[in-house]
Amino acid sequence: MLIELRIENLAVIERLSIRPGAGLNVLTGETGAGKSIIVGALSLLLGERASTESVRAGAARAIIEGVFDAERVPAARALLEEHGIDADEDLIILRREVPAEGRSRAWVNGSASTASFVGEIGRLLVDLHGQHEHQSLLNAADQRDIVDEHAGCAELAAAVRAAHARVRDLTARLAEIETDRRTVEERAEFLRQQVADIDAAKIQPGEQAVLDSELSRLEHADELARLAATLHAGLYADDDAVAARLDMMRRHLAQLVRFDESLAAAANTFDDAFYAIEDLGRQLGDYGRNINTDPTRLDRVRRRLDTLFRLTAKYGPTLEDVIETGRRASTELERLDDVDFSRKTVEKELAQARADYERLCAELSEKRSEAAARLDAAMNEALPALGMPAGRFVTALEALAEPGSSGNESIELRISVNAGFDPGPLARVASGGELSRVMLALKGILASEDRVPTLVFDEIDAGIGGVAAHRVADRLVRVAERHQVFVVTHLAQIASRADHHVLVEKGDVGGLAAATVRALGGDERIREIARLLGGDPESSTSLAHARELVGAGRA
Repeated sequence: MLIELRIENLAVIERLSIRPGAGLNVLTGETGAGKSIIVGALSLLLGERASTESVRAGAARAIIEGVFDAERVPAARALLEEHGIDADEDLIILRREVPAEGRSRAWVNGSASTASFVGEIGRLLVDLHGQHEHQSLLNAADQRDIVDEHAGCAELAAAVRAAHARVRDLTARLAEIETDRRTVEERAEFLRQQVADIDAAKIQPGEQAVLDSELSRLEHADELARLAATLHAGLYADDDAVAARLDMMRRHLAQLVRFDESLAAAANTFDDAFYAIEDLGRQLGDYGRNINTDPTRLDRVRRRLDTLFRLTAKYGPTLEDVIETGRRASTELERLDDVDFSRKTVEKELAQARADYERLCAELSEKRSEAAARLDAAMNEALPALGMPAGRFVTALEALAEPGSSGNESIELRISVNAGFDPGPLARVASGGELSRVMLALKGILASEDRVPTLVFDEIDAGIGGVAAHRVADRLVRVAERHQVFVVTHLAQIASRADHHVLVEKGDVGGLAAATVRALGGDERIREIARLLGGDPESSTSLAHARELVGAGRA
């Protein structure tokens, strides 16, 4: 609910503050007094584009500020919380500044914001019906929401959106899997050849170095045998071999030790050297006798090394790289099996998701169709009483070629206000006043379902009077039982039913026109209603008529 509206330096308004109450709030005043400017100020809090031309002459900026009680608007509080903005004691303060030069600025609860976000919050708090560009009734999504709320299927519509999102996500996932599958299949033959090639070789880590060493031994077997034999003879086997000469010297050193025990350590060192040479000689003899000169083995080693060279040339540069290439190829081939499994799983989930979506859409379509018929009947009953005797209202449900997030059909509210004409889109057919009355009729029907707390009706009395004016007033009163309602009116029949009556007047401040507002009560209100009746507001007849209207409204 709007607690206070403050306006500074906007057109003919220098400074004013309106503190509306619950129920029906009426703004009256002479033509040009500034009533429409007050409605325009509210529209700025709903995100309307600001114009520097609206700034009062001589002022640096225009300021519009609205203070709202959002206790019963959890969606607004949740939106603030989502953006990290506090809502102290359920109060929301929206502020717009329009400079005479430069760009406009906006705040929500003191936090700098954007005009669009201020409007997003504002539209949860206020529904304004007047000029076409600010009317939610002309928005296709809002028209759909009206029907869904009347059908009592807002939650079902949300479930349809969620089901559509799941179908969309699973479809995208399936497309990704299919892309992966095609990519892997295109490489599968190449990968299988890699795996077969490398697996067939049965490569062992470090194998190439071992084979290179063996090849060297096999290729130089004769020379190795000859050199080993020479070393064996020179170190151990010949009569004058190194070992024999050392043995003689070892005996001489043993004799020295008998005469001088200090040489015992030297003798031990010599013994170690002797036995080492003797052992080395024997080892070389064994080595030479065991040299492999098998041509068959030499051929096998050469062929094995050729195989490894071919693989390293193809997948290397090292044997470890070849092994890693084989591992990667095997892993990628395994993905093909994984992709097939994933595809089947997602296809099953997608089939179920589509079935759920189609079932929910069918249920939603049925509820919408039933609600549309009820809404049309109620609206066509209400329109004549609101000054549109030839009015005909139709909720058009048209099947979509491709069902979407909102279901199987598009929804458009249509109206004909003249006999003999087919109903057309509201924006194209209805005038501002007619559109406000259409919305008033809708609000009366949907009052228990509409969650926006404050409704503003401008131009609602255009082209009506007499009995129709009384009926419009009756419906406004009924809507005001569940909403805070603002009405800008020239009709005494409506003004007389107000819970709160505000008079807008235009005076002069410093040579410039200036609008002011004041709450009316008692005799002042009676005189204003008498003025609206078109007679002399000071005549006893006009005043008596005005009192009669006010009294009848309270009865």
